[in-house]
Amino acid sequence: MSHAALVTGLKHYLGPFEAYATGAVPVTPFREEQGRQPVDNFYYEQEDRLFDAAQRYGFSWSVHRPHTIIGYALGNAMNMGVTLAVYASLCKQAGEPFVFPGSPTQWNSLTDMTDARLLARHLEWAATSANARNEDFNVVNGDVFRWNWMWSRIAEYFGIEAAPFDGKMRPLEHRMQDKGEQWSEIAARFDLVETDIGRLASWWHTDADLGRPMEVLTDMTKSRKAGFLDYQSTSDAFFELFDRLKVERVIPQ
Repeated sequence: MSHAALVTGLKHYLGPFEAYATGAVPVTPFREEQGRQPVDNFYYEQEDRLFDAAQRYGFSWSVHRPHTIIGYALGNAMNMGVTLAVYASLCKQAGEPFVFPGSPTQWNSLTDMTDARLLARHLEWAATSANARNEDFNVVNGDVFRWNWMWSRIAEYFGIEAAPFDGKMRPLEHRMQDKGEQWSEIAARFDLVETDIGRLASWWHTDADLGRPMEVLTDMTKSRKAGFLDYQSTSDAFFELFDRLKVERVIPQ
């Protein structure tokens, strides 16, 4: 082996779920030189094991820290793109408004995301570029947005009404508990490939992302200066995923 890549994420800066944001939250945008939080974090353990193995066996390494990943994956426990597609499809079939489930901070603050395809290109670049050897990198699409803008764009794509946000959190995990039967009926009516809503939607993880009480925004300067210049529109990432989910009969046309 000549190179090993480790994919972690922004919990490097925020801490793991069990100690989420209990340390001093770094100033946004997060930068690699901000270092580790003073909490136990399995990301740090993974990094230390990678560094030790690289030193002992003589291979190079790279660490990649994406934000929330948008990509085609079914049965994934952390999948906002598919979760929002299922939620929007439920709203459309029931004639209900598309209600933002998260916090006022996430509604109003700047944020970013990572397309899975861009992450794959970043991994390939790091494995083949001398400038990326033995370095840690944030990896996001390169654009920024606010959910108060993106939410209505997603609603428009699905032809549904985006409910005005009144500042109250309405987590999906609680509101979607009894939607399994409704989804099974939709799947049967539209001949969809998956009748089990639990294999598509990760309500808890989307709630965690959209319910954050702080701004979460990432800097890409280190990657840019090292030579990775790829860019991905986040709204296009969502819409292209939704298009594929329709083609693959995961959600209704």
